[in-house]
Formats: sequence, C-alpha cells, structure tokens
Amino acid sequence: MPIITAPHEFNVDDLYVDLRQVLGHPIYLKCEGFNFAGSVKLKAAAEMVAAARRDGLLPPGSTIVESSSGNLGIALSVIAAAQGHRFLCVTDPRCNPASMRLMRALGAEVRVVSTPDAAGGFLESRIRYVRDLCASDDRYVWLNQYANDANWKAHYHGTAPAIDRRFPGLEVLFVGAGTTGTLMGCARYFRERDRPVTIVAVDAVGSVTFGGIPERRMVPGLGTSTRPELVDESYIDDVVHVPETDTIRTVHRLSARGFLFGGSTGTVVSGAVRWLEEKYPGEHPVTVAVAPDLGERYLDSIYEESWLRANFAPIVPELNLPGTDVQEIEIR
Repeated sequence: MPIITAPHEFNVDDLYVDLRQVLGHPIYLKCEGFNFAGSVKLKAAAEMVAAARRDGLLPPGSTIVESSSGNLGIALSVIAAAQGHRFLCVTDPRCNPASMRLMRALGAEVRVVSTPDAAGGFLESRIRYVRDLCASDDRYVWLNQYANDANWKAHYHGTAPAIDRRFPGLEVLFVGAGTTGTLMGCARYFRERDRPVTIVAVDAVGSVTFGGIPERRMVPGLGTSTRPELVDESYIDDVVHVPETDTIRTVHRLSARGFLFGGSTGTVVSGAVRWLEEKYPGEHPVTVAVAPDLGERYLDSIYEESWLRANFAPIVPELNLPGTDVQEIEIR
C-alpha cells in the first residue's frame, strides 16, 4: 500500500464488483468510492482546484465556493482542508444531513438554499446564489463544476484509461449523468481512440439534462434541473432514464447481498440492467458501469425506513426492511 501525504493521493482505481451472481447480468461495477471523500468526485475536485491554482485564481485570502448536492462538496472540503483553502458549499434541503455534518467536520462552511427554481429543483437557485455572492465579493472563487473543463479532464486522464487497461475488449460503458463530468471525460476518451464502445448515459427521471420533463427528485446525486454546460450529446450513444423507485429497489437489492452503495450507484445499476435486458437479451457483452458512491452517507435517507415511508411509501412493503427497533437485553 502507498504512503501518502495528502488525501487525494489515495484512490482505489481498479476495484470492480462482478454483479452476475447478484443481478444475473454481465455487469462489472467500477467502484469509485474508496477514497477519503467517499466518491468519484474526489478526482474532479482535485483537478479543478489544481487548475485554479495553476491559473492564479486562488490568491491568499480567497474562498472556494461551489454549488453541490453533497458529494462534490465533501470532496472539495477534503481538498481545501489539505491545501489550506477556505471552502463554502452552497447546497439545498435534499442534501443528506450526514453529508453536511461531514463537510463541517472538515472545516467547510455550508449554506442551504431553500427556494426552489422554476423547474421545481434547487440547482438554478443554488447557482444564482453563488453568482450573486461572487459578484458582490471578489474573495469568493467559483470553480463551477457544471462548465469547468477540468471536471471532465479528470476522467479523461484517469477514470477512462483505468477502465481501458482492465477491459481492453469493452463493449458497453454505463455512466451516470450529474454534472456530466465523468460521462463526458469517459466518452471523449473512447471516441477519440475510435474504440467500438457503446456509451450509455444513465439519468434520473425528472432530470432535464437530456431534455426530460422536470419532476420532483428526492435522491441527491444524478440528474439536474438545469442542463449542464459540459454535456455534448454527440459523444453519447444512448440515454436511460431511471425512476427513483427503481433506484431504491436496486440499492436494497444490492445491500441484501452485502454491497452498500449510494443512490447514484443504484440509479446507474438499475439503468444498466434495464438497457441490457432490452438491447442484449440473453447475451453477455463486456460491460462496465461506473459506481460513483458508497452507501454510508445515505443511512438517513434511502436506507432509513421513516424517510422511505415519507417519500416512497408504496414500495416500502416490497423492500423487506428489518425494522428500526433495537432490542435491549438485560444480563443478570
């Protein structure tokens, strides 16, 4: 194992879960959550901060500011703490309480924007707040993950080559669409090398990234209420939209086999299964899906019975939840 001096230097980049025994489909799940930020966002955070430093955009006394529903905010909190920067995360009420506590534990300031935007989400409202803040005080530096080329370049130079080395015969790649940094970095990498890899974007129902109708979304992570500037559909072969009920079903199906993943991973896996059933019934193409996160920070939401009953009551009976009662045992 390596000896590191900074948290971003450690990232398990070659761990895959073979889901054939769990789901009955030929999917190798690339696990991106085994680092100090707990998600794939550590790569983008490190690259965006490094680019800002190279370009002289972070002078002494400045504060990094970013809009995030959770995982990028945590990743930037890690990088900022390690490099001595101040960081302000602008989030919304759907951000997991555990994520907010984690950011604060790392020294970040967290502000919650509670006014929905016209699409019923919070992304446009968060971005407007960040823009107004930066316009009123030049000490704030917005990295803008939604338009920052360093976001997709982190995966063009890191995530995609790692997949390519491990699976030289790759046929299908499933990548979730949030800011689309991971998606565009991987898609550009394989397209520019003329590799016959089918790139499938996985998005949440209710997201507008690929022209969908805006709807209520409760699981933070994938999907947007404002189309990211990074997205370029010419690099993408197909798009799958996953209902959040299917996301919930999938994470519980995985956790029942000992794999505790986050909501974004549940969406990606659910979309991959549906797409393969439709496009490759009974076949076994070489398939990789990128798992952006792990499940611990979702214990208060997608794994919590009261939260599930409040937001997804009709599907709760089929999840076979173990209950929340803790039995006290008296020993005499």
